Amino acid sequence: MVKETKKPVFKKLKRKFSRGIMYIHSSFNNTIITLTNLKGDVLTWSSPGCSGFKGARKNTPFSVKMVADNILKKCFEIGLLEVKIFVKGPGPGREIAVRHLQKSSLQINTIQDITPIPHNGCRPPKKRRI
Repeated sequence: MVKETKKPVFKKLKRKFSRGIMYIHSSFNNTIITLTNLKGDVLTWSSPGCSGFKGARKNTPFSVKMVADNILKKCFEIGLLEVKIFVKGPGPGREIAVRHLQKSSLQINTIQDITPIPHNGCRPPKKRRI
């Protein structure tokens, strides 16, 4: 006789949050938007790859707008009203994402740039001798 084991059933908890933090990580090749609660637990995230863009089309302004739309839909499902935005990276999608989020009915408390800046950094390589 073979014992049949039941598979565990995981239910998705639908919690409502009124405030959250949004992180926009913008590199030269991609833009990732992450939505967290105030403790820092990730609620949802989105990137151009999730929307179907591949390769060089991932860093276009249109793809970033699509990502911002996806995040806004998820925000309204969760019930978010207020958001703090932290922007990181030098990519072209950072300004477009922030502008698109400002146009929505979401209340933005602060927009802060947390791009890491080296204070002298590593020692540069020696000059080439030809």
